[in-house]
Amino acid sequence: MSNDPRPNDHPERPLRDAVKRAAVSTVKPPHPGLIPGIGVERTGVEFPTNKAVFIGAAAVTVGVIIWAFAAPENLSEVGSEALTWVTTNFGWLFGGTAIAIALFMIAVGYGRTGGIRLGADDEEPEFSTASWISMLFAAGLGIGLLFYGPLEPLTYFQDPAPSQDVTGGEIEAAQPAMAQTFLHWGPIAWSFYALMGGAIAYSSFRRGRPPLISALFEPVFPNSSHRVLGRFIDFFAIIVTLFGTAVSLGIGALQIQSGFTIVSGLPPMGNMFLVGALAVLTALFIASAVSGIKRGIRMLSNINMLLTGALGIFALVVGPTIFILNFLPTSIVEFVKQVPTMLTLNANDGEEAVEFLGAWTTYYWAWWVSWTPFVGMFIAKISRGRTLREFVTTIVLVPSAIVVAWFVVYGSTAIWMTMNGEDLQSGGTSEEVFFQVLQRLPLGMVTSIIAMTAVIIFFVTAADSASIVMASMSQSGRPEPSRWVTITWGLLLGLIAVALLLAGGQSTLSGLQSLMVVSALPFVFVVIGVMVSWAKDLRTDPYIIRRRYARAAIAQGVRQGIGDYGDHFVFGSNEVPADEGAGAGFDSDDPALTDWYVDATTGPFETVTAQDVQRTLEPWRIQPKGENPVSRAASGDASLTVGEKEKTSGDADSEASGSAEASESGEASEDGQASGDGEQR
Repeated sequence: MSNDPRPNDHPERPLRDAVKRAAVSTVKPPHPGLIPGIGVERTGVEFPTNKAVFIGAAAVTVGVIIWAFAAPENLSEVGSEALTWVTTNFGWLFGGTAIAIALFMIAVGYGRTGGIRLGADDEEPEFSTASWISMLFAAGLGIGLLFYGPLEPLTYFQDPAPSQDVTGGEIEAAQPAMAQTFLHWGPIAWSFYALMGGAIAYSSFRRGRPPLISALFEPVFPNSSHRVLGRFIDFFAIIVTLFGTAVSLGIGALQIQSGFTIVSGLPPMGNMFLVGALAVLTALFIASAVSGIKRGIRMLSNINMLLTGALGIFALVVGPTIFILNFLPTSIVEFVKQVPTMLTLNANDGEEAVEFLGAWTTYYWAWWVSWTPFVGMFIAKISRGRTLREFVTTIVLVPSAIVVAWFVVYGSTAIWMTMNGEDLQSGGTSEEVFFQVLQRLPLGMVTSIIAMTAVIIFFVTAADSASIVMASMSQSGRPEPSRWVTITWGLLLGLIAVALLLAGGQSTLSGLQSLMVVSALPFVFVVIGVMVSWAKDLRTDPYIIRRRYARAAIAQGVRQGIGDYGDHFVFGSNEVPADEGAGAGFDSDDPALTDWYVDATTGPFETVTAQDVQRTLEPWRIQPKGENPVSRAASGDASLTVGEKEKTSGDADSEASGSAEASESGEASEDGQASGDGEQR
């Protein structure tokens, strides 16, 4: 750990740290291979409001809102030109980063680091597997799944990508259309989320750092969260989260309007409907975020998983079933075959390629980059206690399988209907396609209402979580951000969606989509830095150290056993000369291997137990929910809402042993010090 001084706004920290170092200097730290890990709740880390980050990000947001009202055409024009410039000059960076992240997550999940736990070695999952997957589904897919489900495969079917040598509108274009869709929504997209979610969970729940993007750079830039660079990183994390989420909310509002028009039979109601719908939905998600109601997001996610699952099964059963099933296995094979061709499309292939990349592939990579802080932090909060192999397998493969099934069902149905003469865009808009498909199936009115309900729930859960995440990042990663900060970001999020749609409708929304790509450009370098920093952290993880010792001990034991007893020996544990031991050549006394734990812990040192080691022997097993899960402030249900702390402040003295001063002085909302015993108050 660095000896850099803490920020001057807390002058008591150096004295406190000095006293702590003096107190532990006489106690020998645990062996680096026996450190169990430590969650951020047990570190006494403080979470003050980062005024520079909060005010700076809010000012930029207000500026974009004013720009949208004052000059919507200019916003759209500037966004379009900026998008073309980014696609032409940095499309290679987005594409290369996407490939690098996918390969990196394969190495992290299925290499030697797969047994590392996202939390202390004795921690268990806080959610059942079904609830975990449901929340992943709601956070990482959401509105886009319903909007693009039939639209995107149909678009590629009618107008194939430049990398596809097929004729649009013919049956031969159907499988390449599916493959192109899987490229954008499948394993590569989820690798973005797995990277940020895994890095945040590891850093916060195993290394005891604040749940901040800037804190991920601690191995490379010690004390990174308090440096100017760290503040810029958190600033950009909020900006890309805001823009990326606002794009989804704008799409959701347009789709709700389209669904309402089709279901009600009324003519398009224009801006008045959009403003009213967004106002109601903004009030709903802000109320949800600050209500302090536990299990709210989990319940809504489970409901939406059932609704969308029912819609998918319904379309499969009553739609062109055989046509759909024929595409299910073949489109996966086509995707695997087409991946190299699709990934090699670049700006050098001509203007058509530049236009396609800007509208689709590069746009998607930028969209996933912009969603990584929000979705990554959300995934981290619900994935505590999982191993990295279990985490990567579930985060990348399970949602990808859902994506494949959904797009095959609705994409094939839309293609089949189009081939049979149906016009799914008779109203001239993209957001109507999903509802037009449902209207041409039995019970179209009922399923359209169910679809609208799903869109609304996706809207609320996404905006709810985004508001909490942006508030948390504004307050130095505070697990339970202040109500007023959460409300502020909720209002700004709703206001920017209203402003864009009211000021310029689709054109202004397109301008924001373009600006989202541009704002994601600097954050790509942050994402690359996260890979480098996390890899450095993982190399010195206690699990990796024990693994190294195990391999050395076995090798030396076999050598010694054969030399002493030939074929007749078993292993024991004996002291041997230093140069023959399991730790030969490894400096276990290096302070860098233990300082992160010694400096972070507020209680007695702990070590890994035999049971903890036993649990690491099956890193691939999907674990059930813990029998007696502990309620922690930084993860699980408690971390998905704000207001719990205030509601139970009367019990704080008896339950939060490490935060007595904050409880007595009412400074929890100012300093945000984490509870010393790790329990949610």
